[in-house]
Order: sequence, then structure tokens, then C-alpha cells
Amino acid sequence: MGWFKRLTSGIQTATRNKKDTPQGLWYKCPRCTETSTMKDVRENFSKCPSCQYHERIGSEEYFEIIFDGQFEEFMKDTESVDMLDFADLKSYKSRLAEAKDKTGLTDAIRVARGKVNRRQMIIACMDFSFIGGSMGSVVGDKIAFAIDEARRTRTPLLIISKTGGARMMEAAFSLMQMAKTSVKLSQLAKDGIPYFSLMTDPTTGGVTASYAMLGDINFAEPEALIAFAGPRVVKETIKKELPVGFQTSEFLMEHGFLDFIVDRADLKERLSDLLHLFDATGKNA
Repeated sequence: MGWFKRLTSGIQTATRNKKDTPQGLWYKCPRCTETSTMKDVRENFSKCPSCQYHERIGSEEYFEIIFDGQFEEFMKDTESVDMLDFADLKSYKSRLAEAKDKTGLTDAIRVARGKVNRRQMIIACMDFSFIGGSMGSVVGDKIAFAIDEARRTRTPLLIISKTGGARMMEAAFSLMQMAKTSVKLSQLAKDGIPYFSLMTDPTTGGVTASYAMLGDINFAEPEALIAFAGPRVVKETIKKELPVGFQTSEFLMEHGFLDFIVDRADLKERLSDLLHLFDATGKNA
């Protein structure tokens, strides 16, 4: 229909033939505010096509980016339980049920083994969408299993952290995972098996204070929030003004806490290079 006829006669499309715009078709970047199609964002490794801002993604997307195609997942059916009968605004049991229904996940981490440019690697990847990627007993158990499997098969390990920290609903059981995973990683180091730690936005709390910072190589995505406590808590503790952006991956890189920052589009190749390097130097011999 021509524009003049539309003005004089109105749009003549029958209501039954009208279609709603599909949900999730457009993406507006929170940093540069440019609008793109979700298809373009996904094809750009879930980054803004205009400014390369890295959106948060989950384990499924990371496995798709890193592995050559197929992978074997471990402990798929392991679930958290409400050991303490904990309740705040709602019960922990109901929070777990809601998170499972919403995400299709059983907990805040997945462990899988596959090939990265034909070299074997075990990956434990956290999912922020499951109760803020919080570290509970199941997260600790899965990481411990991943480390044991890496030791048994002499396979390099990658842990991808994306977390709000310890899961308060499990109290001391959650805090115990810091010590358990740290001890397990020391055993991995004694066996000479490479461990790579990738910190993504956000990596905070007990995870930062344990396995996230214990890699042979520690690296991060651009502009990731990496911290133990929030800036207000830090400021009140040390009673000093804090530098701008002091909890970003760029600041930590500049001050020696990270080995490098990697764009998500380059992640697979950088990991492939690390696997080749550590194999050549005998770390994984």
C-alpha cells in the first residue's frame, strides 16, 4: 500500500494477519548505546558489533566457542540440597527450584572434556544465571572432580569464573569449598598438570579468594569486574579514596595480578597456544 493511501484510508491489514515483533530480535549496547540485531551480536561472540563490549554468556556459549565441537559432560545430574533448611525472604529449596526451572541447569557450574584444536582440555565453567553464579557445595564438588579427572588423565584444566561469590544459603558448607578447591589445585600443581584461570564479569568474593587466582596462567576478558569485596566495603575498611576502575581487569593487568586480557573472539586460539606452550615446556609431559 502506498503512503498516501495509508494516510487517507488507514492500514487495511486484518488483525488476525498481524504479527508481533519476535522477542530478543534487537540488542542495545549498555556502553555505546548502539542498536544491533541479536543475530549480529551472537555472530560476534556475544559482543557489541560497534564497540566490542562483552556481554555475559554462560557455559553453553563458552563450550561452543572453545571446544572443537563435541564434548563429554560430567556430573550432569548433581544438584544442591537444602542441608540447613535455610530461609530468608523465601526458602533455599524454592530458590533452587526456581533457578533450575529458569535456567535448565542443575547448579552454577558445568564440567566437560573436549578438544581445543585437537588437544584435550577439561573445562569447568560457571553460570551466573544460576543464583548469581554462587559457590556452594556442588560447585566445590564439581571443581574437585574436574581436578581429579585432570590428574587421572593428565589433561590441562581451565576454570571459567563468573560469580557473585560464596552461596550464603549454605553458610560454612560454602566457605569450606575455598579450602577444598585450593588444596586440590595444589595437588594438580605437584603433578605438573597445567591449570588456566579465566576470570569474566563478574568474578568476586570467595571464588576470587580461592581457585580463580591460583592458575599457572591467570587471565580475564576485557572490562571484567574482579574483586573480593565491593568498593564501598573496601573504602570503609582501608579509610582511603580508591582509584577509578581499580576492580577492572585492565587495572589488575597493569598492577601484575593478571598475565593477559583476551578478547572472546581470540579465546580459543590463545588457549590452543597455551596448550602447545605448556606441552612443549614439559609441564604436561
